[in-house]
Amino acid sequence: MTQTDLFQLIQQKQSFLCVGLDPDLAKIPRHLHGEEDPIFAFNRQIIDATADYCVAYKPNIAFYESLGAKGWETLRKTLDYIPNDFFTIADAKRGDIGNTSSRYAHTFFETYNFDSITVAPYMGEDSVTPFLQYAGKWVILLALTSNQGSYDFQHLSIEGSQTPLYQQVLKTSQEWGSEEQLMYVVGATQAEKLEEIRKIVPNHFLLVPGVGAQGGSLEEVARYGMNDRCGLLVNSARGIIYASDREDFAEQAGKAAQKLQQQMAQLLEKL
Repeated sequence: MTQTDLFQLIQQKQSFLCVGLDPDLAKIPRHLHGEEDPIFAFNRQIIDATADYCVAYKPNIAFYESLGAKGWETLRKTLDYIPNDFFTIADAKRGDIGNTSSRYAHTFFETYNFDSITVAPYMGEDSVTPFLQYAGKWVILLALTSNQGSYDFQHLSIEGSQTPLYQQVLKTSQEWGSEEQLMYVVGATQAEKLEEIRKIVPNHFLLVPGVGAQGGSLEEVARYGMNDRCGLLVNSARGIIYASDREDFAEQAGKAAQKLQQQMAQLLEKL
């Protein structure tokens, strides 16, 4: 999916919502536990309920690989169930020496056929470039995350300059790939930083987690982060998939996704 394809999908759906498929057996409704594959039964109903309101799905790989071989099979079934016209993100946060990264890239781009993968940049260029060798696939590089621990390293200034480390990541990584290959993760709770981030990467798409349950503001994210082609994928997981823990969980998930989509449609009118 190209950048133009993604923008056209956003315009068509009047949404830049990404639904995080982060299913936890301890949190999914109890009536699903009797299913042969409870996680897939949960995901399938969440997808059915939210497909009209989003443009992307983002399975967090930890919730699948923690279940061993069965979890990986659930992931495959989930991907097969997602319609082909949705953008898929492997939230795997990989990144290792080159030959290892090339195996990770093969796993998620060939074996599982994701459209994109989140990658940690802190081992440098040779840990990222293997993911950039796949035509039509995207690397979503961690730039500025929404967790409290982001202040341990990401905000520290580079020695001899006033440039924070996350800004250096944005600047340097643009030498590795184009705006048709690279996106960046910027947490919604860091919305005040989006304005300066947009000056560094004006045309790249940004994946913005943290709206909803983590307290990020959709309006602030759009005000500071939206460009003339939207340029945003805003992720919500817990606020949608756990909108209810009862038998109406899918219905309530759909309502939560629809509410966000309606807000996004209003924000897209300004483009």
